[in-house]
Amino acid sequence: MVIEYAGIVIRAVLTDKREKYYDGKGIGCYMFRIDDFDVVDATMHGNAARFINHSCEPNCYSRVINVEGRKHIVIFALRKIYRGEELTYDYKFPIEDASNKLGCNCGARRCRRFLN
Repeated sequence: MVIEYAGIVIRAVLTDKREKYYDGKGIGCYMFRIDDFDVVDATMHGNAARFINHSCEPNCYSRVINVEGRKHIVIFALRKIYRGEELTYDYKFPIEDASNKLGCNCGARRCRRFLN
């Protein structure tokens, strides 16, 4: 285990509204979907995990785990991580049509070119 993705758990139906609010205020948005119903909003009350970048060849992975009936998002190491090495994981965004693709800038040898 490397770190828990911390923040405020909100209902998934509120994400678009919050994203528009943050965008209007010029605030970067940091959200992570737990499941179809809940999302962790780390934008204002998160920890350093919100700054972990995507990579097509990551050194970490994320899992939703259940602890005493509550769901938590945890980042785990895929391998030994060396001091000073950037932490990355695959965001695994849903596949979108060509008009909604988000370009990937991870720089990995096997970069998929898109996050979705």
